Parts: sequence; structure tokens; C-alpha cells
Amino acid sequence: MSAPQHPTEPAAPTSEATSGAVLSPVPTGDGGPAQPDLPDPDEDGADAAVEPADVTGDGDGDDDAAADDLLVREGDVAGDYLERLLDILDVDGDIDLDVEGDRASVAIVGGELQDLVGPDGAVLEALQELTRLAVAQSTGVRSRLMLDISGFRARRRSDLASLAAETARRVAGSRQPERLSAMNPFERKVVHDVIAGVAGVRSESEGEEPNRRVVVLPER
Repeated sequence: MSAPQHPTEPAAPTSEATSGAVLSPVPTGDGGPAQPDLPDPDEDGADAAVEPADVTGDGDGDDDAAADDLLVREGDVAGDYLERLLDILDVDGDIDLDVEGDRASVAIVGGELQDLVGPDGAVLEALQELTRLAVAQSTGVRSRLMLDISGFRARRRSDLASLAAETARRVAGSRQPERLSAMNPFERKVVHDVIAGVAGVRSESEGEEPNRRVVVLPER
């Protein structure tokens, strides 16, 4: 399969943009209008649809290999983009690349990175969206890449799993629904995954971003 073309990737955000957590998509290299935000496919539901890679093969094995190659390519593009970002911001950090399940995973570790996480992970979320945009512009495929900085997502995932399990136990006992606080798509998916493994309860999301939240209900 021929190597994908590499359109001009978006420039990394400046330190001023990062510190203010106002990170906008940038114009494409041909001077055209800015590419629209890509929907976050982290949460189960209609907005979770991801365009498949345009690959061909003689069988499932070829398709799987092509999909794996694409995920590795996503990680490489993301790593290069984030390395430039760290250089521009004069921030020390190591970039770890991995593939977890059906998505590329990138982690920035070491150094003083709290400013890149931001309050409640707000800057991290913005950086993840910009990184996904850079990957999509390079590969031509919508990305589900997950970015973590200083282990913030890993800690948040653990806290949310505990919250979801405790909420599920209460709802199973009381038979009364409970609404959790507003969460981003990544956080909601963590909760949905935990609830799905608990008998007698179910979960659904309600509301609109940025106030969309998970509701835990007893099974009918």
C-alpha cells in the first residue's frame, strides 16, 4: 500500500494560547479556511462514529494489519506535533507512544507539565483536539487518539471508576436514578463502561455540551 500523502500540519499553539486554554484550529497549509472541529468520538452514541481507514486487502488479516499500521502512523504524527509544541513552549517532557485496543495512545511525562493539563484537564482536552486535527490532516482519517499528560487521565479514570461503581451500588439498592455531575466525553465513557458491567443498573447521557452528564438508572 502506498504511503499516505502528508499535507501541511497545523502549527503548534503558542504558550500564550496554551496558558489561556483558548486553542483554535488553524488554517490548512493552502491558505484556505480553518478546518471545522472534529467531533469527539470517545463516548458511545451517535457522535462516536469514526470514518474507517481507506484500506483494501484480501482478507481480515490484511485489513487488521493496515489498521494497525494506521494507528502506528497516528502515534508518529502526534509525537512529532507534540515534540514541536514542547520545543516552542520550552517545556521538558518525554513522549511515550503506544497502541491501546483500537486507538493510538500518546503520553507526555516528566518535567513541569501542570500548565499543559490545566484546571480539571481543560488544556489537556484542547491539546488532544489539536493533536487529533494534526493527525487527521496528515492521514486523511478521523482520529480517536488519546492524549495523557503527567498521568492525569489515568488518575481521573481510576477516580471515575470508583465513583461509577459506588453510584451503581446505590441505585441497585434504592431503585432510584442518580444524576452525576457534567463530564466530558472521555469521562462519560469511563462511567458507561463501568455501569455496563454491573447487573441491575444501566446508564444514559442527557443534556448538551458542556453540561452533558451521565444518569444511572435501575434496569426496567
